[in-house]
Amino acid sequence: MTLGVDSGKFNQTPFDFMANNSNRQINILEETEKILLANPGFSNIAYIECIACKSKFPANSNPLYNCPKCNDILDVKYKFPKDLNPQELKALWKLRRTSIKPEDRSGVWRFREIIPFCDNPKNVVTMNEGNTPLLDAPTCARYVGLPKLLVKHQGFDPTGSFKDPGMSSAITQAKILGAKAVACSSTGNTSASEAAYARRAGMLPIVLIPEGQISFGKLSQSLDYGALTIQIYGDFDKAMDLIMKVAPLLNVYVVNSINPFRIEGQKTMVLELLEQLDWQVPDRIVVPGGNLGHASSIGKALRELKSLGFIKKLPKITVVQAKGANPLYKAVTSKHPDNLIAVHAQTLATAIKIGNPISWKKAMDGIKTTDGWVTQVTEQEIADAKAIIGRDGIGCEPASAVTVAGLKKIVKEGTDVAFDKNETVVAILTGHILKDPDYTVRYHRGELYEEFVTQTQVIHKAGPIKSNFANKPIFVEADEEKLKQIISNALKTY
Repeated sequence: MTLGVDSGKFNQTPFDFMANNSNRQINILEETEKILLANPGFSNIAYIECIACKSKFPANSNPLYNCPKCNDILDVKYKFPKDLNPQELKALWKLRRTSIKPEDRSGVWRFREIIPFCDNPKNVVTMNEGNTPLLDAPTCARYVGLPKLLVKHQGFDPTGSFKDPGMSSAITQAKILGAKAVACSSTGNTSASEAAYARRAGMLPIVLIPEGQISFGKLSQSLDYGALTIQIYGDFDKAMDLIMKVAPLLNVYVVNSINPFRIEGQKTMVLELLEQLDWQVPDRIVVPGGNLGHASSIGKALRELKSLGFIKKLPKITVVQAKGANPLYKAVTSKHPDNLIAVHAQTLATAIKIGNPISWKKAMDGIKTTDGWVTQVTEQEIADAKAIIGRDGIGCEPASAVTVAGLKKIVKEGTDVAFDKNETVVAILTGHILKDPDYTVRYHRGELYEEFVTQTQVIHKAGPIKSNFANKPIFVEADEEKLKQIISNALKTY
């Protein structure tokens, strides 16, 4: 028997077979539609909880980023139904991929039973995020010293980075709350993602970026998507401090990873990964460490899935930081690992150029719970690993390459124990190669330095093209009042 065709009818063409079995196909489609309609999956059983004092707050009250009682950061929690059936949900999630509805095709909202904070599909803001490939990387495997290595490439997301799934959930929550404008501090990827998703939702995107510390590939996205793009004279951490002071005063919703709803969308990457592995849990997941929201989301997803009965074991979360932007690594290798050691970040891997990560406590919890690890790598190790990832025909931005660089290091040196080369390992690549093409070209030309200054200058010009729809970035000092005035003016005219 082949394709359900009787052995005596092998001479049928595929078209004959389809025509003769059209009624059966229609019945299957009808049954599928019935199942999907009977299981809409949208609900709101969420609340917000402080990670420290465990105080609880309504999910859809005024925007909360820190606990009003103790000022620590927050988590979104759910009152999951007791009759939740993992096997049925796994089948339903796979079935939704056959649907044409945007909320079913999304790699975030397809798994909405695990992020049940939205009870109305009309509030969902999606661009088919997620659905990123899990790729075999044999060249990388040989480079790090393993028989096999898989990479989950989130650079295939709509704006080219892993920020999109989290931005889908954050902007959806902003829409639920009735926000008219959203804001973030960014080294580039968050600003691009925020700008795109906010525009899709009809909101004004506001981004603060460190002047001169963002690649043109990322800056171009924020400008083209129409974000109010403010370049400050300072680093990411200074920009973050400013946005947290100014945005709440102007009723602007902050969508950095301090926003717990950002984490909810990001954690669906784990569900997608496990589905791609047929729910066989890997031994280790390796992830870059910047503001540490991604590591936090992975830890949260794994804990919830285990408690709900989807998986029986937890993979080791391994966080890799650049040596020049290594606050978490410094903390865990110090005498007081529960105290973050903030640093003045310096690395060419700008996506993780963060010296005082907001989500470090959540990330540490995930690392401890999974018996994970934290390591650091040099600029040379990052650059070489990035080139090797390219050899697999995959490519990535510099910050993504820390995963392969860090994996090579721990395979050779071990963690607190010798590394088991039979481990099933998945490295997470967080950004597309075209996010920072200048870095790639300079490396292959032999013109890449840990510190360098470039200057762009037009030396000949003719036939000017009018910038009829220009969206010029604004340069401003790291001053709270000046920033407040710029944003206020933009809100008045939006």
